[in-house]
Amino acid sequence: MQANLKSFALKLTSDKDAAHDLVQDTTLKALNNEDKFVDNANLKGWMLTIMRNIFINNYRKSVRENTVVDSSKDLFHLNLSQDSGIETPDGAYAVNEISAILSKFPKDFREPFSLHVAGYKYEEIAEKLSMPLGTVKSRIFFTRKKLREILKDYQ
Repeated sequence: MQANLKSFALKLTSDKDAAHDLVQDTTLKALNNEDKFVDNANLKGWMLTIMRNIFINNYRKSVRENTVVDSSKDLFHLNLSQDSGIETPDGAYAVNEISAILSKFPKDFREPFSLHVAGYKYEEIAEKLSMPLGTVKSRIFFTRKKLREILKDYQ
């Protein structure tokens, strides 16, 4: 039975150590619940079902633990940039250089893009600048595209 469990665990986890842990968890759970196993039932099926359920529960638990719940007004924390790059001198230099390039763009393109980078949603930008939503999206897209062209050789 252990060979079947190891094979199935490796399919589920794609990691040798995680598969080994899953086999151990499954074996322990099966032994703790052996009184629930019905004679003349499919033991292999029962064990694989236990393993699959443990794997699913562990996956759901890890997803829950990695979920950020932002209870601040206007979802302030979710709109913050997670890694601005400004913490390093090189990052600050890059931000200053990009800002200088962006300042040369026409105001109609620079403003929506700056608000978008600041964390505003498209709808909020459209309302704030009194522009149609499609115009806001296209201006942000074209500004981003132009910045990529200008900075393509930038390392």
